[in-house]
Amino acid sequence: MSEFEIIVIGGGPAGVTAALRARELGASVALVERDRMGGTCTNDGCVPTRVLAKAARLRREAEQCSDYGLVGPLPIMDFTQLLRRTQQTVYRIQEKKQLIKHLEDSGAQVFADAGPVRFKDPHTIELAHDSVLKGDKFVLCVGGHARRLDLPGAEYALTHSDTWSLKQLPESLLVIGGAATGCQVASNFAAFGSKVMMLEIGRRILAVEDESVSAEMERGFKSRGIEVFTSIEGVDAIEKAGNELRVTYRSGGEQSATVEAVLFAVGWVGNVNELGLDAAGVVVERGYVPVNGNLQTSAPNIFAAGDITGRMMLVQSAGYEARIAAENAVLGPEQQFEHRIVPHGGFTDPEYGSVGMTELAAQEAGEEYLIAEVPYADLDRAVIDGRPEGFFKMIASQETHRILGACAVGEQALEIVQIAAAGMAADMWVEQLAEMELAYPTFTAIVGLAARRIVHQLGVVPLAPEWRALATPHAAEWERRD
Repeated sequence: MSEFEIIVIGGGPAGVTAALRARELGASVALVERDRMGGTCTNDGCVPTRVLAKAARLRREAEQCSDYGLVGPLPIMDFTQLLRRTQQTVYRIQEKKQLIKHLEDSGAQVFADAGPVRFKDPHTIELAHDSVLKGDKFVLCVGGHARRLDLPGAEYALTHSDTWSLKQLPESLLVIGGAATGCQVASNFAAFGSKVMMLEIGRRILAVEDESVSAEMERGFKSRGIEVFTSIEGVDAIEKAGNELRVTYRSGGEQSATVEAVLFAVGWVGNVNELGLDAAGVVVERGYVPVNGNLQTSAPNIFAAGDITGRMMLVQSAGYEARIAAENAVLGPEQQFEHRIVPHGGFTDPEYGSVGMTELAAQEAGEEYLIAEVPYADLDRAVIDGRPEGFFKMIASQETHRILGACAVGEQALEIVQIAAAGMAADMWVEQLAEMELAYPTFTAIVGLAARRIVHQLGVVPLAPEWRALATPHAAEWERRD
């Protein structure tokens, strides 16, 4: 029986980060992964999905070729070849990372492809083939999986994990769920040529985002032929209808849709069922492991990070939590964690990104705030690239002049939002952001345009009275619409 000071369970971004940080602090470390290293992100999530998004972008840009003097037939979608490319990319990323070698070079012992892992007691886990490891402290980084609806015929539906095994591109696809995953799948498959329909129980898609993001994304989707139905009352059943599927749902009465494929995008739950957490004294609630501010579970020697906590299910957040969990496990539970500045978004068409407070959150927090919303059509780069759709919105505190939040919809939205996030992390005044000499012509220059509009609203720059009296005052900007 092998004994370690720290045992990390899970070999995704959180697990690898936790193991490496624990080794940096001098602890003896074992990392146990039941399957392939890399976790959902590399094998089943971000990496292969980004390949699909790249293909969707190339197909969209091919439609512009004739506008720029590039004349020729549009490329034909070979879906089988695209899925082959996703797997090749996963293998290349695995080869690039060399996770096992990286961990072993750091001094950690790796148990990859270890099969199911179960706790026998708070300090002992059992691997496949009856191998047993003992640990002083544990960090749970086992990730999560897509939730499936419990309804008749649910077995006929796909989740995002099943898309990699499709034999051909479905002619029609019904996506149930309008959050980040659902929007990304809908956008990609519509770009490939599928007729896509989306059902969402909430009153808007992307409900966690700013309302302006939801509205612009819905407009963008509809302009691309995606049918979006919000405020539905529920999905009742999926039935086989020859080679198609018939979905019945309620929206002002019973409705139905017949499609070739149905995909659930209705949430994400932690991988908690096979771990034997009862034996370790770890409480599970609604499919997640609750943690305190130190990322400590109900068992004092067991910490958790990443998707299993149900807090912030993003790769960057998993790594952040993992570092803190490892430090608290090795040094003692003193560090608190707080997800405050987390830029995020989706590689959809149009793309979207957000960071910090939404406008509604600022209202509910009682903030005195100012807003600048700049349309992409004001940007020369957007006109040059033929991508004038979208906007950038900045929310700033009227009292402190700090940025409270930002969001964008349109080309390079995520990169744009990260400029605002960097300003927030640096605790910059909006005046400082307004003074940055951002390169021209770029999409990120829109951040400076918004910052300067807020500076004008704050009244901290000299303006002639007649300029202030304008009904719709604007900053004296070089980049603007006619």
